[in-house]
Amino acid sequence: VVLVSNAPFPAARVAHVLDEKGVRRDAWDAIVSSGVVTRAEMIAHGGDVYHIGPERDRSTFENLPVQRVPLDHAALAVVTGLVHDTRETAEDYRDILLQCLARGLPLICANPDRVVHVGALLLPCAGAIADVYEAMGGTVVWAGKPYLPIYKRALQAAMQLRGTPVNKKRVVMIGDSLKTDIAGARQFGIDAIFIAQGIHRDA
Repeated sequence: VVLVSNAPFPAARVAHVLDEKGVRRDAWDAIVSSGVVTRAEMIAHGGDVYHIGPERDRSTFENLPVQRVPLDHAALAVVTGLVHDTRETAEDYRDILLQCLARGLPLICANPDRVVHVGALLLPCAGAIADVYEAMGGTVVWAGKPYLPIYKRALQAAMQLRGTPVNKKRVVMIGDSLKTDIAGARQFGIDAIFIAQGIHRDA
Protein backbone atom coordinates (compact mmCIF):
# COMPACT_ATOMS: atom_id res chain seq x y z
CA VAL A 1 0.00 0.00 0.00
CA VAL A 2 1.60 3.22 -1.23
CA LEU A 3 -0.12 6.44 -0.18
CA VAL A 4 0.02 9.00 -3.00
CA SER A 5 -0.60 12.41 -1.49
CA ASN A 6 -0.85 15.92 -2.86
CA ALA A 7 0.43 17.20 0.48
CA PRO A 8 3.08 19.81 -0.38
CA PHE A 9 5.65 18.62 2.15
CA PRO A 10 8.05 15.66 2.62
CA ALA A 11 6.77 12.15 3.26
CA ALA A 12 7.97 12.18 6.88
CA ARG A 13 5.65 15.07 7.71
CA VAL A 14 2.74 13.35 5.95
CA ALA A 15 3.38 10.33 8.17
CA HIS A 16 3.35 12.57 11.24
CA VAL A 17 0.02 14.09 10.19
CA LEU A 18 -1.43 10.60 9.74
CA ASP A 19 -0.14 9.62 13.19
CA GLU A 20 -1.96 12.61 14.67
CA LYS A 21 -5.16 11.49 12.96
CA GLY A 22 -4.86 8.01 14.43
CA VAL A 23 -3.98 6.19 11.20
CA ARG A 24 -2.14 3.00 12.08
CA ARG A 25 1.33 2.64 10.61
CA ASP A 26 0.54 -0.91 9.50
CA ALA A 27 -2.21 0.46 7.21
CA TRP A 28 0.38 1.61 4.68
CA ASP A 29 3.88 0.71 3.50
CA ALA A 30 5.20 3.88 1.86
CA ILE A 31 4.25 7.48 1.15
CA VAL A 32 4.93 9.44 -2.01
CA SER A 33 3.92 13.09 -1.68
CA SER A 34 3.81 15.97 -4.13
CA GLY A 35 6.22 17.66 -1.74
CA VAL A 36 8.82 15.03 -2.67
CA VAL A 37 8.27 15.78 -6.38
CA THR A 38 8.39 19.53 -5.67
CA ARG A 39 11.75 19.22 -3.91
CA ALA A 40 13.15 17.30 -6.89
CA GLU A 41 11.85 19.97 -9.28
CA MET A 42 13.43 22.77 -7.24
CA ILE A 43 16.79 21.01 -7.27
CA ALA A 44 16.53 20.36 -11.01
CA HIS A 45 15.63 23.96 -11.79
CA GLY A 46 18.26 25.52 -9.53
CA GLY A 47 18.11 29.06 -8.20
CA ASP A 48 16.38 30.49 -5.16
CA VAL A 49 12.61 30.43 -4.75
CA TYR A 50 9.78 32.74 -3.76
CA HIS A 51 7.32 30.89 -1.55
CA ILE A 52 3.58 31.46 -1.82
CA GLY A 53 1.93 29.72 1.09
CA PRO A 54 1.77 29.36 4.87
CA GLU A 55 4.86 29.21 7.03
CA ARG A 56 3.79 25.79 8.29
CA ASP A 57 4.91 24.41 4.91
CA ARG A 58 8.55 25.45 5.44
CA SER A 59 9.63 21.79 5.68
CA THR A 60 9.20 21.61 1.90
CA PHE A 61 12.29 23.81 1.58
CA GLU A 62 14.49 22.46 4.38
CA ASN A 63 17.88 20.85 3.65
CA LEU A 64 17.90 21.85 -0.02
CA PRO A 65 20.60 23.67 -2.04
CA VAL A 66 18.10 26.51 -2.64
CA GLN A 67 16.81 29.26 -0.37
CA ARG A 68 13.49 31.04 0.09
CA VAL A 69 14.01 34.66 -0.94
CA PRO A 70 11.93 37.79 -1.65
CA LEU A 71 10.17 37.90 -5.00
CA ASP A 72 12.66 40.38 -6.50
CA HIS A 73 15.52 37.91 -6.00
CA ALA A 74 13.78 34.67 -6.99
CA ALA A 75 14.47 32.47 -10.00
CA LEU A 76 11.19 30.62 -9.62
CA ALA A 77 8.09 30.59 -7.44
CA VAL A 78 6.61 27.70 -5.45
CA VAL A 79 3.03 27.66 -4.22
CA THR A 80 2.20 25.27 -1.39
CA GLY A 81 -1.19 26.73 -0.47
CA LEU A 82 -3.10 29.78 0.69
CA VAL A 83 -1.78 31.58 3.76
CA HIS A 84 -5.30 31.96 5.18
CA ASP A 85 -7.32 29.27 3.44
CA THR A 86 -10.42 29.79 5.58
CA ARG A 87 -10.91 33.38 4.40
CA GLU A 88 -8.93 33.82 1.18
CA THR A 89 -9.49 32.71 -2.41
CA ALA A 90 -7.03 32.24 -5.26
CA GLU A 91 -8.03 35.63 -6.64
CA ASP A 92 -6.50 37.28 -3.56
CA TYR A 93 -3.10 36.28 -5.00
CA ARG A 94 -3.57 37.88 -8.42
CA ASP A 95 -1.32 40.89 -7.64
CA ILE A 96 1.52 38.61 -6.51
CA LEU A 97 1.04 36.41 -9.57
CA LEU A 98 1.17 39.46 -11.84
CA GLN A 99 4.57 40.31 -10.35
CA CYS A 100 5.74 36.73 -10.94
CA LEU A 101 4.47 36.90 -14.51
CA ALA A 102 6.22 40.21 -15.14
CA ARG A 103 9.51 38.60 -14.08
CA GLY A 104 8.83 35.48 -16.17
CA LEU A 105 9.03 33.14 -13.18
CA PRO A 106 7.93 29.54 -13.60
CA LEU A 107 5.59 28.43 -10.80
CA ILE A 108 5.87 25.00 -9.20
CA CYS A 109 2.52 23.92 -7.80
CA ALA A 110 3.32 21.75 -4.80
CA ASN A 111 -0.31 20.68 -4.34
CA PRO A 112 -2.40 20.37 -7.52
CA ASP A 113 -5.60 19.92 -5.50
CA ARG A 114 -8.03 22.76 -6.08
CA VAL A 115 -10.05 22.11 -2.90
CA VAL A 116 -9.90 19.89 0.16
CA HIS A 117 -12.50 18.83 2.71
CA VAL A 118 -11.47 19.65 6.29
CA GLY A 119 -14.35 18.37 8.35
CA ALA A 120 -17.43 20.13 6.97
CA LEU A 121 -15.35 22.89 5.33
CA LEU A 122 -14.33 22.91 1.67
CA LEU A 123 -11.09 24.91 1.49
CA PRO A 124 -9.09 26.11 -1.54
CA CYS A 125 -5.65 24.64 -2.21
CA ALA A 126 -2.52 25.57 -4.15
CA GLY A 127 -3.94 24.20 -7.39
CA ALA A 128 -6.51 26.99 -7.44
CA ILE A 129 -3.72 29.60 -7.38
CA ALA A 130 -1.81 27.75 -10.09
CA ASP A 131 -4.94 27.75 -12.26
CA VAL A 132 -5.06 31.54 -12.04
CA TYR A 133 -1.38 31.83 -12.98
CA GLU A 134 -1.75 29.48 -15.93
CA ALA A 135 -4.82 31.41 -17.15
CA MET A 136 -2.72 34.58 -17.00
CA GLY A 137 -0.16 32.98 -19.32
CA GLY A 138 2.31 31.87 -16.66
CA THR A 139 4.27 28.62 -16.79
CA VAL A 140 3.16 26.07 -14.19
CA VAL A 141 4.99 22.88 -13.20
CA TRP A 142 2.43 20.55 -11.59
CA ALA A 143 4.15 18.38 -8.99
CA GLY A 144 1.47 15.90 -7.86
CA LYS A 145 -1.66 14.07 -8.98
CA PRO A 146 -2.93 13.69 -11.69
CA TYR A 147 0.47 14.18 -13.34
CA LEU A 148 2.63 11.18 -14.20
CA PRO A 149 5.84 11.81 -12.16
CA ILE A 150 4.16 11.11 -8.81
CA TYR A 151 2.59 7.88 -10.12
CA LYS A 152 5.93 6.71 -11.49
CA ARG A 153 7.52 7.36 -8.08
CA ALA A 154 4.72 5.44 -6.36
CA LEU A 155 5.22 2.44 -8.65
CA GLN A 156 8.97 2.57 -8.04
CA ALA A 157 8.31 2.58 -4.29
CA ALA A 158 6.10 -0.49 -4.64
CA MET A 159 8.75 -2.32 -6.65
CA GLN A 160 11.44 -1.44 -4.10
CA LEU A 161 9.25 -2.76 -1.28
CA ARG A 162 8.43 -6.00 -3.12
CA GLY A 163 11.91 -6.44 -4.53
CA THR A 164 10.37 -7.44 -7.86
CA PRO A 165 8.83 -5.73 -10.90
CA VAL A 166 5.16 -4.78 -10.55
CA ASN A 167 2.80 -5.14 -13.49
CA LYS A 168 0.60 -2.05 -13.78
CA LYS A 169 -2.36 -4.34 -14.50
CA ARG A 170 -2.13 -5.43 -10.86
CA VAL A 171 -2.20 -1.88 -9.48
CA VAL A 172 -5.34 -0.02 -8.40
CA MET A 173 -5.67 3.64 -7.41
CA ILE A 174 -8.20 4.42 -4.67
CA GLY A 175 -9.28 8.05 -4.37
CA ASP A 176 -12.09 10.59 -4.11
CA SER A 177 -11.12 13.21 -6.70
CA LEU A 178 -12.12 12.86 -10.33
CA LYS A 179 -9.61 15.54 -11.42
CA THR A 180 -6.62 14.13 -9.57
CA ASP A 181 -6.98 10.51 -8.38
CA ILE A 182 -9.19 9.09 -11.11
CA ALA A 183 -7.78 11.20 -13.97
CA GLY A 184 -4.24 10.36 -12.88
CA ALA A 185 -4.98 6.64 -12.77
CA ARG A 186 -6.42 6.79 -16.29
CA GLN A 187 -3.40 8.70 -17.62
CA PHE A 188 -1.01 6.26 -15.94
CA GLY A 189 -2.93 3.26 -17.26
CA ILE A 190 -4.07 1.65 -14.02
CA ASP A 191 -7.46 0.73 -12.57
CA ALA A 192 -9.21 3.00 -10.08
CA ILE A 193 -11.76 2.78 -7.28
CA PHE A 194 -13.76 5.98 -6.80
CA ILE A 195 -14.82 7.03 -3.28
CA ALA A 196 -18.09 8.83 -3.96
CA GLN A 197 -18.46 10.23 -0.43
CA GLY A 198 -15.26 12.25 -0.61
CA ILE A 199 -14.86 15.75 -2.02
CA HIS A 200 -17.65 15.17 -4.56
CA ARG A 201 -20.18 14.01 -1.95
CA ASP A 202 -22.43 17.06 -2.44
CA ALA A 203 -22.82 16.13 -6.10
